[in-house]
Amino acid sequence: MLEQPIFSARAHVFQIDPATKRNWIPASKHAVTVSYFYDSNRNVYRIISVGGTKAIINSTITPNMSFTKTSQKFGQWADSRANTVYGLGFSSEQQLAQFAEKFQEVKEAARLAREKSQDKIELTNPALDIAAPQDLSCGGLHSPPLPPASANGPGGQKLYRGESSDGEGVLDGIRLKAMFSQSSVCEPQWEMELFGLQESNAKLVQALHESNVNVEQWKKQLSAYKEETEKLRERVTELELQGEDANTVATQNTDLSQSVEELETLLKEKEEEIHLLRSQKSDVNEIESDREEALLRLQAVERRNVELEQQLREAEETLGERLGEGERVRADAHRLLEILDIKLYELNDLRQNLAKLAERDPKS
Repeated sequence: MLEQPIFSARAHVFQIDPATKRNWIPASKHAVTVSYFYDSNRNVYRIISVGGTKAIINSTITPNMSFTKTSQKFGQWADSRANTVYGLGFSSEQQLAQFAEKFQEVKEAARLAREKSQDKIELTNPALDIAAPQDLSCGGLHSPPLPPASANGPGGQKLYRGESSDGEGVLDGIRLKAMFSQSSVCEPQWEMELFGLQESNAKLVQALHESNVNVEQWKKQLSAYKEETEKLRERVTELELQGEDANTVATQNTDLSQSVEELETLLKEKEEEIHLLRSQKSDVNEIESDREEALLRLQAVERRNVELEQQLREAEETLGERLGEGERVRADAHRLLEILDIKLYELNDLRQNLAKLAERDPKS
């Protein structure tokens, strides 16, 4: 591969408004990956960021560039080749400091690479004094101008002998060599663009794979919530059968039933969200946002389950207290019955004694 990433960070990307040159225009809806790339063949450093299916940053770093921190979490740099100013918003001051430090390192490396390239050019020994092509753009190839007849001084006929076929062959070879050198300059650019598209495609595939994994996890969580709901229903039924205070238990059961219905509604919403996520896999950023919202809702459902479990424990404690009070009332009733039996026995004995006394002869 021609280019390799050497450093990456997550940030919100902005570009300066070309009309006002003052306002920032967001280039990405969410935080995206911004990476430093190094081309070992061309000895070039670039900052590249891909949002969706297109590159939102493609900036070649030169020694005269500078990265400026405008706030604790925001930095910017100007790219004269792209005729724009890029801005990056980070989530922390530490990430901004790391990115700025890497920018300085890459800038110094680009300066050293340029000096080394200039040294190589100065050390080369040109066999022919041929003017370098002025237009190296990939839009079209232009043949370099031919050297004048006096390029080699008075002895120029040593290289160009009249109109012989050998001289024309040499000139054609020079032209072809220049054209090939220009095409080799454009070829790495095309390969870099292809690499960027391949990297973007790989990121999209990875994001789709992660969304599929998340959907499977949500299915498992929904199944667990359904099982918990069934257990709550069974527990509510047991409480209804064991409750002696019908009005209190009925009120609590109504609240629990409403809570269960709310859980069922939430579960249905989760299933609908899963269907929506499956239908919206093409947009990775929207899937990430929906996943975060789903996680928040799942957390809310978990908190609601904790509240329901607390209500169930309170209902069980209330039933236990009422059952204990019933047992105490029954015990008191049994004691009263025993005391009443004793009193009735004593009264009956007293009645019999009084009857005996009444039947005796008063004279005796």
